Amino acid sequence: MKEKIELRYQRVFDAKRFFEILNNPNFKYFKVCPKDIEAEKDFLRQNSEKRKNNQEFNYAILLDGKLVGGCGIHINQFRTFIGEIGYFVDEEYWDKGIGTKAIKLLEDIGFQKLGLKRIEILMHPKNISSEKVALKCGYKKEGTMEKACRNGDEYADAHLYAKVTT
Repeated sequence: MKEKIELRYQRVFDAKRFFEILNNPNFKYFKVCPKDIEAEKDFLRQNSEKRKNNQEFNYAILLDGKLVGGCGIHINQFRTFIGEIGYFVDEEYWDKGIGTKAIKLLEDIGFQKLGLKRIEILMHPKNISSEKVALKCGYKKEGTMEKACRNGDEYADAHLYAKVTT
């Protein structure tokens, strides 16, 4: 039986699960670690306003109904036809194609529902798994941007992958 991947808007009651996933010490290239569950709830409470203002559209990734990660599209506020995708998946579900399926669903939302013309993915140069996801989804590497990502107090280079509507 094939597993079903779905996206739904993130909800405040997802905070505990997101907190668990995001505080995994094995996330080497994605360091968004809420300090506690209440901080994650505060972030999640802002999602509705961000959608209303066409800033961000954040989703929970569900595998057969179970929350296994999160993803979203951040809209460039100066060039509103461009969105940047971000995503994370619980380590227990790494290398199972979940990220790839979630990005394809997110991409459909970006191009079809939000009317984006270009979607970008930024990733740490050593994040081979994210690079594989981008390539499987048909994104093209456009280059490496110096000090384009921030992890805590540190800045790192980032590969830029992009896809445009046809």
